[in-house]
Amino acid sequence: MRLGTRGPLAARLRPSSLDEVVGQQHLVGQGGALRILAEGDRLTSVILWGPPGSGKTTLASLLARASSKSFESLSAVTAGVKDVREVIERARQRLGEHGQGTVLFLDEVHRFNKAQQDLLLPSVESGLVTLIGATTENPYFEVNAPLLSRSTLWRLDPLSSEDLKLLAQRGAREEGATLDAEAEALLVGLTDGDARAMLTTLEVAVALGQRRQPGVTPTPVSRQEIVDARDGRVLHQGREEHYDQVSALIKSIRGSDVDAGLYWLVRLLDAGESARFIARRLVILASEDVGMADPMSLVIAEAAARAVELVGLPEAQLNLAHAVIQLATAPKSNRVTVALGRAREAVRHGPHATVPPHLRDGHYQGAASLGHGVGYSYPHDVEQGWVRQRYLPDEVGDAIFYEPSPHGREPMVMAWLERARSVASEEQEPHR
Repeated sequence: MRLGTRGPLAARLRPSSLDEVVGQQHLVGQGGALRILAEGDRLTSVILWGPPGSGKTTLASLLARASSKSFESLSAVTAGVKDVREVIERARQRLGEHGQGTVLFLDEVHRFNKAQQDLLLPSVESGLVTLIGATTENPYFEVNAPLLSRSTLWRLDPLSSEDLKLLAQRGAREEGATLDAEAEALLVGLTDGDARAMLTTLEVAVALGQRRQPGVTPTPVSRQEIVDARDGRVLHQGREEHYDQVSALIKSIRGSDVDAGLYWLVRLLDAGESARFIARRLVILASEDVGMADPMSLVIAEAAARAVELVGLPEAQLNLAHAVIQLATAPKSNRVTVALGRAREAVRHGPHATVPPHLRDGHYQGAASLGHGVGYSYPHDVEQGWVRQRYLPDEVGDAIFYEPSPHGREPMVMAWLERARSVASEEQEPHR
């Protein structure tokens, strides 16, 4: 029996050309950089960095196919030095005997140790092997600098809801099934941009539907099949309740109710909510509702988001709880949000403003003759590290966008700003 007809749904739906790829159009759509390089046979070594299920393996195979190169694949989880040497030797023979280059796809490239990564360097540098490394981890932390410097880094995005809907519809057709609107919305919302996870859930849901309604074609898949395919982890959370619970989490933290924040965090996690989604919301809240009243809150929220990627569930629940407690107990201020809104209003609806001459780039030859950069005072040249000069365009006047609140650290910020503004108002500023 052929794997193509009985393999996992994700494998059966794997596209056979770049035109069939869903998502990552900024890279492989018409005019996309990677597509142009591959079709022009100018593809050089690359690192594909993106979340699970974003299409790294698929893209590697299609890029090799779009070029004239042969394709070899290794997983850093199972491959060793011997495997790498064998690939390099085959690449050398292929080039010598047939004049054909080789693309080596190395999945989970960050799992290779330094010695294994160094083994690839000469072949990558000489062009004997075109490396396509795939990683879910930040390559600046996990990939050796010499290997990274010989490769081009491309960032893959999580698939959008529209991308996932298209894949869900393709998957349902492949499985001989139909998805009602509620089931489709739940399926797409559960998987946080991970196409593979979504198609795996769909495959299980279809199997459940076939057992429950034998002989019915196409097999109807409802919300209940999706819930059961996820082992009941969405039983208490429909689409509407998903948004209600997220809203409850954010409002509890904004209201400094740490216990309610923890309660809604656990409700969301137990319902199968994506830890990445929760982490993103906490990072946003750190600036939106805490801001300069406690600047360290953003650092802690971002660290929790990083821990979700590095540690994963269930352990990362501790890091998310840490962030919830920090944000709920921190002093609150929405002045970052207000300041951004005021600045946006001034830019979008205010007068068109030009950059004052003394703030313009004065580094190129002839800039001074145009008055660019002339009269600019460098703050670090004075003891106090601050000089009186105008930074806003004249057309904007003396607009004040950011006004600190009386909470947390912001009174200290306000005191500094008031001193600076009072000094500036006492004497005429230059460059007005």
